[in-house]
Amino acid sequence: MWIIRSSLYIFHPQGAPASWWNHLHFQHHAKPNCFRKDPDINMHPLFFALGKKLSVELGVKKKKYMPYNHQHKYFFLIGPPALIPLYFQWYIFYFAVQRRQWMDLAWMISFYVRFGMTYIPLLGIGGTISIFILVRFLESNWFVWVTQMNHIPMHINYDENKEWMSTQLQATCNVDQSFFNDWFSGHLNFQIEHHLFPTMPRHNYSKVAPLVLSLCKKYGIDYQSKPLFTAFADIVHSLKESGELWLDAYLHK
Repeated sequence: MWIIRSSLYIFHPQGAPASWWNHLHFQHHAKPNCFRKDPDINMHPLFFALGKKLSVELGVKKKKYMPYNHQHKYFFLIGPPALIPLYFQWYIFYFAVQRRQWMDLAWMISFYVRFGMTYIPLLGIGGTISIFILVRFLESNWFVWVTQMNHIPMHINYDENKEWMSTQLQATCNVDQSFFNDWFSGHLNFQIEHHLFPTMPRHNYSKVAPLVLSLCKKYGIDYQSKPLFTAFADIVHSLKESGELWLDAYLHK
């Protein structure tokens, strides 16, 4: 049954292997924003300097793979528009072949066959390639902004071996509930609840959110929720701050 669901929802409609997504996403949920344990922050330090402590550490060691003090600018070039069309697009095939996931690979190929059969008769080969790139480009922008608004501005460091709830809350924030925010993010504006209850159906997040907030207040755990565009802006602000911390450490420490 799991194979059938994966085929219907990921392999064939998206052209990506469910085993690849599970391999990465399970690690992310287990140790969010923990360097070398959360693959979602593997962009540090090759492309970005993430987190205050890690950025200072990078500067003290005089490491410079990119001009990190400008990362809040080049994020708009190599972050949202490039993740899926350039990185994911080749890596999913590499992942399937490396792990010999031949069934996954066959289902992925079926996506491209179906896509070509649908659009080549209407748009030709050039038009089909163009619409494929456009769709991946739009998908990538949505994916990066929606998934990173809850994590990049939060605490990023090595694993500090805290208990489950504190580990999730220090690395995760919510975006305020509204009809648009719920729809636009696919209920991932309730990222805290998504991390605490990863198997819960998303339409139930709003029901448990008040209980989680009450529990956090009781035990003095920070529960952050912010407006949507503030969350977007915080990604850029946090990159700018960590880039400046890296530069100061690189030059003066």
